[in-house]
Amino acid sequence: MRKTFITIAALSAALAFTSCGGQKTETAQEQNFNNPFIRHLYTADPSAHVWADGRLYVYPSRDMTPDNCDGMDNYHVFSTDDMLHWTDHGRILRAADVPWQKEALNNNAKFMWAPDCAYKNGKYYFYFPHPDKNSWNDNWKIGIAVSDKPASDFKVLPEPLKGLPEKGEIDPCVFIDEDGQAYFYYGGGGHSYGAKLKDNMTELDGELQEMQGLQDFHEATWVHKRNGIYYLSYSDNHDEGNDTEGVKGDNRMRYATSNSPLGPWEYKGIYMEPTDSYTNHGSIVEYKGQWYAFYHNSELSTINGEWNDWQRSICVDKLFYNEDGTIQLVQQTK
Repeated sequence: MRKTFITIAALSAALAFTSCGGQKTETAQEQNFNNPFIRHLYTADPSAHVWADGRLYVYPSRDMTPDNCDGMDNYHVFSTDDMLHWTDHGRILRAADVPWQKEALNNNAKFMWAPDCAYKNGKYYFYFPHPDKNSWNDNWKIGIAVSDKPASDFKVLPEPLKGLPEKGEIDPCVFIDEDGQAYFYYGGGGHSYGAKLKDNMTELDGELQEMQGLQDFHEATWVHKRNGIYYLSYSDNHDEGNDTEGVKGDNRMRYATSNSPLGPWEYKGIYMEPTDSYTNHGSIVEYKGQWYAFYHNSELSTINGEWNDWQRSICVDKLFYNEDGTIQLVQQTK
């Protein structure tokens, strides 16, 4: 079932909306419906893309349980054509659909973490991390689901991405350059790796190489291009506190630039300070002439006065560049 939701993009007038199921009509001002822009599900790790149909699509992970991340199961897709009205296209994939990870699934380990999506050869390729054995931290693979549509009918391929080492990483990112060449990135635990993809989008074209020049890399590699410059953004290891101290907010978002999609990279700085979540994971995309930074926070987990980091929600704010191509600090808004 598709559901459409409305958020506020610096509007002063009230905008009416009706939710599915015949509920009463309310104004957007009454709802105060802004960031986070998805509120009926807990979502994190937003991967944003603009496809040929003119819509912007977001592929996030889902927080399913309030106490840990191994119960994260299934992916939804959201889209918009005006950054105001958002459509939930429903679930496209869950752990039970992955044929090569039965051993992990038998132990009720879901681990459907941060995904990404790419379009090439008339197909949409959805990339997601998942372990194939019980000891999940040493057995990450990158699964691939393929569809003719951007938000439905995805089928998981019988094998994960080929060419990766036995002990893999998380947070896949696929960047397709202007010449049509696709690049694959992933990483965690202090290391970011990248390589070319073959035209079939299911195999690496050469060995992975570590991305050089990054400072304090933690995870969440994202690559985009602007004015001939490649940007690699990521979350760092910043720590403002811990649970016992009651201090929230950890990862900052940093970035580096290069003249090549595989580096070496020149570190440039921080473009987003911590949210109220212990994690952050973002994407950067241009839509209708405006650049946007997608990220997540735990704002909706604090509504009832009890905060839990594994109930995160995706957000978006405008992103601006300086004349020299550096990124201004993103202002997180409500």
